[in-house]
Amino acid sequence: MGRAGKIGLIAGGGALPHDVISAAQDQNYDIFVAALRGFVGPDAFDVSADAFGFGEFRKLIKRFKQEKCTHVIMAGTVSRPDFSTIKPGIRDLPLLAKVVSVAAKGDDALLKFLISLFEKEGFIILAPQEVLGSALMEVGFLGIIKPAAKHRDDMEKAMRIAALIGAQDIGQGAVVHNGLVLAVEAQEGTDKMLERVAELPSEIRGGVLAKCLKPGQEDRVDLPTIGVKTIELAAKAGLAGIVLVASKAFVMQGDDVRALADKHEIFIYGIKPDDG
Repeated sequence: MGRAGKIGLIAGGGALPHDVISAAQDQNYDIFVAALRGFVGPDAFDVSADAFGFGEFRKLIKRFKQEKCTHVIMAGTVSRPDFSTIKPGIRDLPLLAKVVSVAAKGDDALLKFLISLFEKEGFIILAPQEVLGSALMEVGFLGIIKPAAKHRDDMEKAMRIAALIGAQDIGQGAVVHNGLVLAVEAQEGTDKMLERVAELPSEIRGGVLAKCLKPGQEDRVDLPTIGVKTIELAAKAGLAGIVLVASKAFVMQGDDVRALADKHEIFIYGIKPDDG
């Protein structure tokens, strides 16, 4: 069987890059990993990999071409860098200045710009879900726990709030309990947001977490994702459930997530994309 091509995987932290590699190999792709410094090391991968800093765009593109990569995937947990600490080479200064300018418009603008850099160099951009569709949330319940009637309003409001903050390029998630917005996700990410909810007084914390794509978001990167750690933190925060948009969110380690959610009596529900 002929090769499907070679993927240059720009990898951050978490399980997603590893699952992408496994699925891509099953589909006959070769892989080269660009491990982003500060988030994951090249030794975390069993395929050819090297470390790259955020400002090393030219070096990264050159390496992908040397490796004969045909496709690029961005996957994994990455937080916005402190641009003041990046020390680019002279040739990278104009490009980094452009990146800083675009980043001021929001994370989605930054991701779209970075994608355009690779597209202009002739790479085909693949979404992680194009090779890892099996990890996407489906319509309905994941597990045996179902929401009570009292949770329905919180589910709907949490999803509305998540969409509202997404429209401002703030974040992808929100927690609502008894109609009260307990937290919204910002630059710190979902995990830190749930940790904040867990620190609230016991009589306040609880409710439902909703995560969704930002309206108009570039969906080839940064799809909403939950995993085992999400369930652990949701349990500590006293949450009753999690709502996602089916086919627009990843559930990593799905069997483990389902079992842990059932153990903690947390429901996980996928709404139809048209409803999200």
